[in-house]
Amino acid sequence: MLFAHDTECGLTAAAALVNTDGRDGEGLPDIAALDRFVTANQWTGRHEHTEAELRAVRALRPRLRRLWDDDPDTVVTVVNDLLRESRALPQLIRHDDEPYHVHAVPRDAPLATRMAVEAAMAVADLVRGDELGRLRHCAHPECANVLVDLSRNRSRRFCDAGCGNRVAVSAYRARKAAGGRP
Repeated sequence: MLFAHDTECGLTAAAALVNTDGRDGEGLPDIAALDRFVTANQWTGRHEHTEAELRAVRALRPRLRRLWDDDPDTVVTVVNDLLRESRALPQLIRHDDEPYHVHAVPRDAPLATRMAVEAAMAVADLVRGDELGRLRHCAHPECANVLVDLSRNRSRRFCDAGCGNRVAVSAYRARKAAGGRP
């Protein structure tokens, strides 16, 4: 593990949320999709299952995308704004058989607020460790997804949508068509 467990979870959940706002359509089209997203990313605490909550989570995505798109000083401004607006107060807590980790808002805070703060706290760790370069865009030319490179050697280039496999298959087919080794 390169970072604390809650930092890694916050980063990967933020990337997953940003990637639901894809060019291929809405990744959170309804409350059921949000429910699946919450379950898949192991969000605990308050979850209202309402259209208002869905709209709030969707509205958060462009702000989180800025964490991948902007320069470090702007990223810091975005992080500070998210924490200030949420009235974040970091505390060590333990729940659901997890070891101590940091929560900066109560578990009964709105889902979008908790998502914003978890992302902001995780990115704050990257800023402090001079590791913002781990927030990347997928290297596939037709993909707009973001990713978090948590590899030790900083070598991750593709998102989780299968882009790495598509590149490998294309390269294999090109080699085979050129008469090279498969």
